[in-house]
Amino acid sequence: MANTQGPQGNYDPAGSTQMFRAFVDEAPQGRQQQQAASSGPRVGLIIGVVVVLAVVAGVAWLALK
Repeated sequence: MANTQGPQGNYDPAGSTQMFRAFVDEAPQGRQQQQAASSGPRVGLIIGVVVVLAVVAGVAWLALK
């Protein structure tokens, strides 16, 4: 284990401050990448629902005509 010091020079035997800072620095980038990746399937799902509704409406219109 690395002997690291905290922000005020306090001994931090587990290095948790350093790990926390690394997590905080990387978290916004991870969220942006995840958001960009999840927007693709969401758009596809919306388009799929619209197509299904159009087909159901067309079949209902033909059945009631």
